[in-house]
Amino acid sequence: MTTVLEATRELDESVGRYLVCRVGNRRCALPIEHVVETMRVLPYEPLATAPDFVVGVSIIRGRAVPVVDVARLLGSTASSAGRLVTLMIENRVVALAVDEVTGVAPMDDGSVHELPPLLEVATGAVIESLGVLDSELLVVLRESRLVPESVWSLVHATGSD
Repeated sequence: MTTVLEATRELDESVGRYLVCRVGNRRCALPIEHVVETMRVLPYEPLATAPDFVVGVSIIRGRAVPVVDVARLLGSTASSAGRLVTLMIENRVVALAVDEVTGVAPMDDGSVHELPPLLEVATGAVIESLGVLDSELLVVLRESRLVPESVWSLVHATGSD
């Protein structure tokens, strides 16, 4: 039996690989090349002046890392996060709080579509594209826009970024 991860290794380069997570009733995807690891939820300290979707800072592998609640980021109430997904974004690490990680999925250009301009403005540019996976809507997150620069400044003030 071939696992999803093994199957993705055999695909040609035109097929993207995404880590798929569940956040509430949504499926979200992140380009696998930015994913560092997934882990259980760790304790975090709130940052008073951070946006409400940045729930705080956690110490991960000796670094102060901002923790983003993806449910809040997408406009829902806080999630019942069961996992953290750490991402490397432009030499910075961020942790995303998600309900669960469901696996790695290959997606070709036909299953992922750019957002129409109206939706791009409405989502605050955190959603890169929409897709379909197993007949369900898939929200592909734009990893470079998940944490505003002002939050990185706050994290840096705590001792590390």
